[in-house]
Amino acid sequence: MILSIKSTVELLNGVKMPRLGLGVWRTKEGEEVENAVSAALSAGYRSIDTATLYQNETGVGNAIRKSGVPREQVFVTTKVWNDDQGYNATLKAFDASLKRLGMDYVDLYLVHWPISGKYIDTYRALEKLYEEGKARAIGVSNFHVHHLEKLMASCRIKPMVNQIELHPLLTQQPLREFCRKEGIQVESWRPLMQGRLDLPLLNELAAKYGKTPAQIVIRWHLQHDIVTIPKSVRPERIRENADVFDFELSEEDMARIDDLNENKRFGLDPDTF
Repeated sequence: MILSIKSTVELLNGVKMPRLGLGVWRTKEGEEVENAVSAALSAGYRSIDTATLYQNETGVGNAIRKSGVPREQVFVTTKVWNDDQGYNATLKAFDASLKRLGMDYVDLYLVHWPISGKYIDTYRALEKLYEEGKARAIGVSNFHVHHLEKLMASCRIKPMVNQIELHPLLTQQPLREFCRKEGIQVESWRPLMQGRLDLPLLNELAAKYGKTPAQIVIRWHLQHDIVTIPKSVRPERIRENADVFDFELSEEDMARIDDLNENKRFGLDPDTF
């Protein structure tokens, strides 16, 4: 049983990462993102996921500082964008992210997409940042098995996280199994399928457990040991997404949700993006 919003997973290097966090993709810089992060921290969240692409790192940093929650208690993730990939460009991009966040370090730094011909050198820069203590953990996002295999053939430090699109319609079972064997923590983006939750099974289980379809899906992620970062800008929805620690899906119901898989993406395929 995953007991609370403070429950964590342990990464390869021993760093503890919250199982549930707030994603801020498409959350506007300024008041909107600051209010969302503030609501999340007030609700007990201790993980915030941003990226250079999202253009809201400044607001994320402002909200954390204003919250009164000590910096070391908040797990902050950001990512290097595609235009900034390459060894030297990544180091420069990271410094710019730190400046926008107003922080001395991040807890997790990710290669946002596997840009052909660049992601190996990009990851080399992440290794340097890790060794310098500027990132407590490093990893990748949107990497298929073949990307991971190529990266691990040359890297010195195995990626600790692979953040991928993952939800009941895209369960990514082969990739999850590969990551499990390698000790790479899987993290899910777009876990709620852009709100496309009106599926008969999810409605049935919501009624059965006295929860919403979104809560059923978030709980499904957590019970599969998948870190997840549902996005919302509404305080009531942010609180609702965290109200998933007072019930447990049965093994049978977990398997039924697994069977919803259609290999359906709402985002881009890393092989064709």
